[in-house]
Amino acid sequence: MAAPRAQPIHQDGQLIGHAIRCPACEAENTGSLHVFCLKTTWSSPGWSFNGDVYKPTFIPSMMARCRLKGVEHVCHSFVTDGRIQYLGDCTHALKGQTIDLPPFDDKEEP
Repeated sequence: MAAPRAQPIHQDGQLIGHAIRCPACEAENTGSLHVFCLKTTWSSPGWSFNGDVYKPTFIPSMMARCRLKGVEHVCHSFVTDGRIQYLGDCTHALKGQTIDLPPFDDKEEP
């Protein structure tokens, strides 16, 4: 069976969200995980999830920002059917591209 492309995250035994691996952020050394907190948890407004860890879809888009050594890094994407679409306001090399999400191996935990 294929490895999942979204990893569930639990807190106190309750599902609160999912993590995905982001190849663009990993290449930029800005952190490789993006975490989508579900609408039913403490976050507001949160993301909707299609329930498929092998071909995940999260709505709405995810925007991750960080500042390293005085440089702002932006990663803005949609995750649809197991693929990540990097939008035009990204500051990394995968800007404007759509690629398959990398899988988690069975030993990885977010």
